[in-house]
Amino acid sequence: MTVPSLSDAAWLTDPATRAVMGALAARGGPDAARFVGGCVRNSLLDRPVDDVDIATRLEPREVMEALKTAGLKAVPTGLDHGTVTAVSDHRPFEITTLRRDVTTDGRRATVAFTRDWAEDAGRRDFHINALYADASGQVFDPTGQGLADIAARRVAFVGDPDRRIREDRLRILRFFRFQAWYGRGSPDPAGLAACVREAEGLSELSAERVSKELLKLLAAPNPVPTVAIMAETGILQRLLPDVPGLEAFQALAKVSDDAVLRLSALMPPDAGARDRAARALRLSNRDRVRLVALAGPVPDLEQLGEPAVRAMVYANGRQAAQDRLTLALAARPGQVERHRALSDLAETWPIPRMPVGGREVAALGIPPGPETGALLAAFEAGWIADDFPADGHAERLQTLIDQRPR
Repeated sequence: MTVPSLSDAAWLTDPATRAVMGALAARGGPDAARFVGGCVRNSLLDRPVDDVDIATRLEPREVMEALKTAGLKAVPTGLDHGTVTAVSDHRPFEITTLRRDVTTDGRRATVAFTRDWAEDAGRRDFHINALYADASGQVFDPTGQGLADIAARRVAFVGDPDRRIREDRLRILRFFRFQAWYGRGSPDPAGLAACVREAEGLSELSAERVSKELLKLLAAPNPVPTVAIMAETGILQRLLPDVPGLEAFQALAKVSDDAVLRLSALMPPDAGARDRAARALRLSNRDRVRLVALAGPVPDLEQLGEPAVRAMVYANGRQAAQDRLTLALAARPGQVERHRALSDLAETWPIPRMPVGGREVAALGIPPGPETGALLAAFEAGWIADDFPADGHAERLQTLIDQRPR
């Protein structure tokens, strides 16, 4: 197999990157550091590169000194695990000393530093993440299988899959996440079988780690085949015990790439159940509120009128209205133009303020108290039902007062 070169990659030739690699080479020689992981993998797959990670033979103290000597900022982000963050031209570069695992417990590892590239590669999760490139762009494949897996779009564990998973149980979810993003065809049989065997270990993970990985998976361009396999093997149900089925998820994935919105289609329709599931996953308050707001029946896009959209925006905000419109589009994918028009309305309609308050009620002879609140609630309900009329407020309020029980 011809070994590729990344010599023309924009991130590699960038002066900020050159400055970091130059600083490390000045301290440890030309083989002191190599790029590793996502930047190499994504470049070989012609995918965007967001972060540039670097592996080095230098120990953290030497990395810090090398960066400071070169006039670069050095942040000791994880010295116990060998990680220093370099800041070059206001951009972060994570630099980690080559490592080998000493002990692991499924969640964290005790490591020792090494100078052996193959030893460092041997502790990584998948072959496609164990590829390195030097400052000139020459690619190195210490496992001997990374380039082949890139060509086959195969996600396969380095070494024994069960052992890799026992080192870090999160690798079960990473296997499916990388399959969704980079895999082609059926998952690697050995890796999938190991994930099923070790699935009980998912309970050892923190909810925050699980939800972060799950949302990354759901953000893939087409996560449907992978999620279907997770459901077939029972792994999805370990994360989301009340999955109602995949039909709504499959439909929604075709019209939206929003991970939280996709997650909503894997949750039960009941608001209370959604709230409990979101709290169990330790989702952010923003995401939890968003998921709960999506509970209940999906509106019929063909029957949905502009007044109903304005009512949704007023009651729950623009995000919730847009989300429900997207769910409606997934249910009726042929209504693209209607969805676009109603979505534009939800985005641009000026949300009015409640036109009356306690002062106006008091001016009509009602003293402050529970009755005022009941009158205002009734006024607001009627105002919304009539599509937010701009005038006639005093008359409407007086009518409610006249009609109140004596």
